[in-house]
Amino acid sequence: MATRLKDIAQDLGLSVVTVSKVLRDHPDIGAETRKRVLKRMKELNYHPNLAARALVTGQTWTLGLVVPDLLHPFFAEIAKVISTEIRKHGYSLLIYSSDEDPELEAQEIRQLLARRVDVIMVASAQWTLESFRQIEEQKIPYILLDRSLQGLEANFIGVDDEAVGALATEHLIEQGCRRIAHIRGPEVSTAVGRLEGYRRVLASYNMTPMPGHIVSLGSSGDSRGERGGYDAARKLLATKPRPDGIFCFNDPSAMGAMRAIIDSGLRIPEDLAVVGCGNLSFSDFLRVPLTSVDQGNEDIGKRAAALALNMARKRSPMRPRAELIAPHLVVRASSRRMAPKK
Repeated sequence: MATRLKDIAQDLGLSVVTVSKVLRDHPDIGAETRKRVLKRMKELNYHPNLAARALVTGQTWTLGLVVPDLLHPFFAEIAKVISTEIRKHGYSLLIYSSDEDPELEAQEIRQLLARRVDVIMVASAQWTLESFRQIEEQKIPYILLDRSLQGLEANFIGVDDEAVGALATEHLIEQGCRRIAHIRGPEVSTAVGRLEGYRRVLASYNMTPMPGHIVSLGSSGDSRGERGGYDAARKLLATKPRPDGIFCFNDPSAMGAMRAIIDSGLRIPEDLAVVGCGNLSFSDFLRVPLTSVDQGNEDIGKRAAALALNMARKRSPMRPRAELIAPHLVVRASSRRMAPKK
């Protein structure tokens, strides 16, 4: 016969309520009691009946995550961090990838609503607010990750994208670049913010982008950035005058741009300096190590997990808040044209 919660409570001389609170990671249970209960559960190979528990508590102990592309290291790392953090508290994570397709994302959100997950987290490819109004109608808490949506008052966790664009552009100017181009991302808030930061810093130096020096990756900025970056850089190399610095929307597009520059027989950073965004794990191991703006991927994942757990436990509306993470620049060979100041 399967071990019941009642059996564990009787075995340890505790109430069923106390044992249940241990399972729910309730804060008013002492560390020693928690340790005793978890040890006995392991000894008896106890597994809670999640379906029964959901009927009693109204919680499924499951969170949902929808991202544009799980092959992109940025979103993969965030998913991993969230999963690791919530697992410590007895929650599991359902992960969906929308492939930058708004219609597919809407279907995935409906599936998560049907499963009655406790919280939904979305890095959205949507153009409208319809899916989020559906979430609100069903009173499921949700968090926007990385990308915000205009006109939607919601919990948001992501990097300060204007600061990303400003950091990258300021650095290229400090390295002596005067014809700074930008390979921008698709029409999402991240790309809009980075473009604004780029323009703002140029204006502060009485500079403006030259004709043809802002090139878009199109709709594939996150999932196929290398190809888009290569093609965009080829267009930039054909402009006159040619750029002497390029700020790229993300690291994959910067990798593609660097390949196009090298294929053209030019040198990095002597002929063109390059800065990406994301500080992905392989950025330091490229043929020319890539300067990149670090978005705080791990911090985004940890903050998202903490907020989602808090929302799942409270089960009551919370006033939406935005958590903007300050980026920082990691300088490597792809942009280092000047000796560092002493």
